[in-house]
Amino acid sequence: PPSAPRSAISNVNETSVFLEWIPPADTGGRKDVSYYIACKKCNSHSGLCEACGSHVRYLPQQTGLKNTSVMMVDLLAHTNYTFEIEAVNGVSDQNPGARQFVSVNVTTNQAAPSPVSSVKKGKITKNSISLSWQEPDRPNGIILEYEIKYFEKDEETSYTIIKSKLTTITADGLKPGSAYIFQIRARTAAGYGGFSRRFEFETSPVSVAASSDQSQIPIIVVSVTVGVILLAVVIGFLLSGSCCDHGCGWASSLRAVAYPNLTWRCGYSKAKQDPEEEKMHFHNGHIKLPGVRTYIDPHTYEDPNQAVHEFAKEIEASCITIERVIGAGEFGEVCSGRLKLQGKREFPVAIKTLKVGYTEKQRRDFLGEASIMGQFDHPNIIHLEGVVTKSKPVMIVTEYMENGSLDTFLKKNDGQFTVIQLVGMLRGIASGMKYLSDMGYVHRDLAARNILINSNLVCKVSDFGLSRVLEDDPEAAYTTRGGKIPIRWTAPEAIAFRKFTSASDVWSYGIVMWEVMSYGERPYWEMTNQDVIKAVEEGYRLPSPMDCPAALYQLMLDCWQKDRNSRPKFDEIVSMLDKLIRNPSSLKTLVNASSRVSNLLVEHSPVGSGAYRSVGEWLEAIKMGRYTEIFMENGYSSMDAVAQVTLEDLRRLGVTLVGHQKKIMNSLQEMKVQLVNGMVPL
Repeated sequence: PPSAPRSAISNVNETSVFLEWIPPADTGGRKDVSYYIACKKCNSHSGLCEACGSHVRYLPQQTGLKNTSVMMVDLLAHTNYTFEIEAVNGVSDQNPGARQFVSVNVTTNQAAPSPVSSVKKGKITKNSISLSWQEPDRPNGIILEYEIKYFEKDEETSYTIIKSKLTTITADGLKPGSAYIFQIRARTAAGYGGFSRRFEFETSPVSVAASSDQSQIPIIVVSVTVGVILLAVVIGFLLSGSCCDHGCGWASSLRAVAYPNLTWRCGYSKAKQDPEEEKMHFHNGHIKLPGVRTYIDPHTYEDPNQAVHEFAKEIEASCITIERVIGAGEFGEVCSGRLKLQGKREFPVAIKTLKVGYTEKQRRDFLGEASIMGQFDHPNIIHLEGVVTKSKPVMIVTEYMENGSLDTFLKKNDGQFTVIQLVGMLRGIASGMKYLSDMGYVHRDLAARNILINSNLVCKVSDFGLSRVLEDDPEAAYTTRGGKIPIRWTAPEAIAFRKFTSASDVWSYGIVMWEVMSYGERPYWEMTNQDVIKAVEEGYRLPSPMDCPAALYQLMLDCWQKDRNSRPKFDEIVSMLDKLIRNPSSLKTLVNASSRVSNLLVEHSPVGSGAYRSVGEWLEAIKMGRYTEIFMENGYSSMDAVAQVTLEDLRRLGVTLVGHQKKIMNSLQEMKVQLVNGMVPL
């Protein structure tokens, strides 16, 4: 039988795990090697493990695998798993010895609940429908509430949403004899799950509580209808006057008689409802009544303290232990520490502090980030634990991300991850951005430096102190219309016209993709901001990073479409990345060198625009002077000779560090492009 597979690695994405490994060193002299995956669910306290069960799905399959990767989906949230990968061949069953396998231990993350699978109708009248349902099969946590969306059949653009903490609701105010479509989804701390399939129910054509004399029904209905219309005309006349200036007076009494089920206030009405429910109405995508779960700009509050206490939990300073300083922010230090809340175990947190001697504006801006962050609840958005405002220093407390900012982390680990792991990081960022986009929030400063990454390689979007950029941010530049924005990450229309939308965030996401696939390289290298603006406007785009799958680079180019309406939406990006993760073979086709050259900016080389007089001068300019002697000894004594160097040549010369290989090859590519354009003689 074969020996065990080697170098198995995992990539955790919520409740899915992707495994990849290298074939065994010894195949047993046979060619019929395949792989089997054993899945065990382990108790962290007792250390005991049991088989995962039939609910776990394996893509493409659990046994008889021919390729060296597999994806497990439908795992439980916040659960420890051990996966054993075993190589087998035609004689493995005859082997009396112990199994040879490689094992991988993982812990799944938060996950949204699965869809509600069945909905039952209860009491139905001519104006209302009562429904009940079961909790989702996989809640993946405590269900905080349900969201029920319904609309009249074929009128999908005008719909109503009810929020309920119970598994029953009554939708009232419906039309008699009409069909309505209902969909339900559940929410946990990880966010909303998907909507259920559509359930269709119909209201009664007439009231079941009619008079026993059925022949009188048409007359009663007509009379009541005429009466209601007359009352509505009178009420419309009264409301068009100055009711809210002088008090509603006797008009409110009349309205109360006409509409006993409505609680009237000046200006709008809200249906009486169960306190466990919230009700919201939409028409063509616009809110008709207050209550929808969308982002609320804290700057619209007259009193910023009201905003922060509405969206963020106040924490007692005595619950926080500050351990060490890990960085500096605009307003003060950033520290790591621990938080101990009543009834919970102590856990690590990050703490932003407001420096002594702050102005009221600085305090307002500092807490503004908490007011924004506190509205978000998603596994790929940095989680706000709370704020300290009643004592000094003023603090914002968030979850702790062990690996820090994504750009720095990638630079430290250049070339250390598989393509699938990098795609998993990108998928997490896209998922967080989809959530923000759905909430109606535009980030404006999406960049790898503003993504945090934890020990499980889960990426989370952070830095919500924007809709502005710090005045001393080296990445920012003034625009012609005033204000500072991060030019290298910003869409052309946002630079030129301050037109920030989710589509401009998609452009920035394309730059983040490039940063991730190039392990934290600086976009557009050392070009000036003005040169970047000019080049992008003329249609130039960043080249593909080295060894980048063609499918990923094409997605980057899609994100960099000049017409913002042609760019993909974040939900489409998430879907596309999911397909790539499920089908790893689609990532094996790499961008060829000619494609990299055609998209590379030609007018400003990152290492200078003049010709190099010697190989040594060129290597010194890109900080690779240590290799000068090796190049010269192996016959690369002129720039003409250097121009023919390949990646294989570099390895032969002893340039083994991936980061050094990339730096040299990128420099050569840039010079070749300039040669093609008659700019720089090599």
